[in-house]
Amino acid sequence: MKKRLLILGSLREFIQLIETAKARGYYTIVVDGYKNSEGKAHADKSYDIPPGNIDEIARLCKEEQVDGIITSFSDYLFECMVKIAAKAGLKCYFSPDKLDLYRNKYKMKKMLDQLGIATPHFTTVNRDFPDQALDGFAFPVVVKPLDKYGSRGVLVLDSVQQVRQHFDYVCETSDIKELLVEEYHDGYEFNMMTWILDGQVHVLSIADREKTSIGTQEIPISTRNVYPSRLIDHVIDEARQVLQKTVEYTGQRSGPLSMQFFWKPGTPVSVCEIAGRFFGYEHELVEYCSGLAVEELLLDYVYQEGELRKRLSAHSPYFSRCCAVLYFHGKNGMVVDDQSQAEKLAGLPGVKEYWAFYEKGEEIVPHGKNPYVVRYYITCKDREEADRLTREIFHNIAVLSPLGENVLYEDRMPGYPD
Repeated sequence: MKKRLLILGSLREFIQLIETAKARGYYTIVVDGYKNSEGKAHADKSYDIPPGNIDEIARLCKEEQVDGIITSFSDYLFECMVKIAAKAGLKCYFSPDKLDLYRNKYKMKKMLDQLGIATPHFTTVNRDFPDQALDGFAFPVVVKPLDKYGSRGVLVLDSVQQVRQHFDYVCETSDIKELLVEEYHDGYEFNMMTWILDGQVHVLSIADREKTSIGTQEIPISTRNVYPSRLIDHVIDEARQVLQKTVEYTGQRSGPLSMQFFWKPGTPVSVCEIAGRFFGYEHELVEYCSGLAVEELLLDYVYQEGELRKRLSAHSPYFSRCCAVLYFHGKNGMVVDDQSQAEKLAGLPGVKEYWAFYEKGEEIVPHGKNPYVVRYYITCKDREEADRLTREIFHNIAVLSPLGENVLYEDRMPGYPD
């Protein structure tokens, strides 16, 4: 009988997962709350049900005789999948009773403290916190909601008074009316994706996560992620050990696990966040650099564990090519008009893929449906070539408003130690 797989999520990031599942002969049922989204056009069947409707989707799994469920690229979808799988009796690599360890930022930080893992100094505060609650903190600090994702509501603030002033803004869309406050770490930042197999951490990739300050209280914007990291030898062993301690504590025996962390010379790896999924908008770079498609791993986990073991044993995070994703963020409220220059740069040698997220006449909404204005994937023979191509795009990029203004923030490249 044909396998019947429910895929939770249908935006553009999920198309390759859907198509890969169909190529394997699986019947694909795609579910989320986005009507007429791109992924649903590729699936065998789809339903417009918000992922948070756990009971309804669990019933659907039984009605459709679903024998597997998978998702990725989103913390919220990961949480919903874990709950749906438990209700529907489907295989899943994590359990609902442990979700807070990955989904509640404060409980995650407490876990790291308990395990002796470095993380920026932190606390939580409620609406009426006393000034002394932040005694001993070195400013600036990062403030964020406890239960959101995608950098929503995250600010960098310089005083107790600013934390108090921006409390309601940060908590605006949060179900938990408390803030996580942590000291700002000025070290190099990294994204690491791994797969857990038999409780052991297998590193798939480590990337340099480069950022640019835009001169506001928003955290610096993510502007380029480069694979493999220029500093991989400095961090890979310690970062792997950090996640090994984590999975031994959470009980995760299989499945994807990702980590954002900081490091600078002379200091330990310091964890920002840990997530039970792959990174969206950059997991493709693992395939471009190494040939390993994370979609294959996700599907192997559900149905073909033997193949999963073979892929992991053949993989190395030391890639022979250098690949990067370049992100361009837009200024709030500006209207997109002329994208011809951005489109022209997509024709440069080394540009693998180009995405424009806005149509002409659309207004830019940060942290809305479109996470960026423009994105490029580049693939190069080495880091030197990738840096050269990046500089060329950074220097020449423009998306214009009807008044001829550039709606994009300027991206800049960081320096690295020799």
